[in-house]
Amino acid sequence: MSFGAAHLLGIETLSPEDIVTLLDLADTHAESNRAGHPPRDVLAGLTQINMFFENSTRTQASFELAGKRLGADVMNMAMARSSVAKGETLIDTALTLNAMRPDLLVVRHHASGAVDLLAQKVQDCAVLNAGDGRHEHPTQALLDALTIRRARGRLHRLSIAICGDIAHSRVARSNLLLLGKMGNRLRLIGPPTLLPPGIADMGCEVFHDMNEGLAGVDVVMMLRLQKERMDGGFIPSEREYFHLYGLDAAKLAHAKPDAIVMHPGPMNRGVEIDGTIADDINRSVIQTQVEMGVAVRMAAMELLAANLRARRVEGDSRVGRAATEVRDA
Repeated sequence: MSFGAAHLLGIETLSPEDIVTLLDLADTHAESNRAGHPPRDVLAGLTQINMFFENSTRTQASFELAGKRLGADVMNMAMARSSVAKGETLIDTALTLNAMRPDLLVVRHHASGAVDLLAQKVQDCAVLNAGDGRHEHPTQALLDALTIRRARGRLHRLSIAICGDIAHSRVARSNLLLLGKMGNRLRLIGPPTLLPPGIADMGCEVFHDMNEGLAGVDVVMMLRLQKERMDGGFIPSEREYFHLYGLDAAKLAHAKPDAIVMHPGPMNRGVEIDGTIADDINRSVIQTQVEMGVAVRMAAMELLAANLRARRVEGDSRVGRAATEVRDA
């Protein structure tokens, strides 16, 4: 297995080979989870700290479950009630973490780049980005990729539509990067107010009409309206938004008959997606996405932990060689 990263901060730095390595391992974990026999010794003796500066029930639960299934000692830090809420800076938090000596650090933060800053400041620790601002959400894109690969049998030469609030979505950015690297045809669909300027430069087609954008696609990925990141009137009303951009049976009929429907959650039924479509067991893979999330996070932590242990062994060897040289001098 070739996966040389020290941290998982985004999709941008991963090669197609890295992505395939991670997804192949996640596939194995998905099957072991279904069989009820996860490898509980993989992270034995390692400490995993989950630091969520931003609320996210499903992502935090998924990382916690992934760590426990691999045998890690998992601790969740309540950041809303932590010293950060009392004025402690992110750098001070990093210094505190260094004193605790965690092995795996899972971070979700409302500011873009905050996770990268922590990764630079913590020592001898692998950092995983669980979502930072409008920047990236790498494990979400990876679990989406695994879901697509398992449902469609491949992860290349597919026509994939990402629909909704592109402008405020780190999920959209990570998916654009990953699915583009794997050779897919990407379409973005949404009102002009929810599409960032210059987005077509990322190698995708842009549509403002759902019927036109969904024509003949293999995968329909809906996105939640990120109301918490909006500071103005981006849509006239939720009712009007659903009429134009919410996924219902009439709009889905323009996609391929076997097209799958995805949503990273949490869903706003009747706003981004009709409840009947979300629950359609023949088209919707939304619950599979949740399941694959645990498997992908298990794979990411296993690969990063292996690299961390290898670096520690190399560091110990260097120290041993230096001590020998001093003794023999």
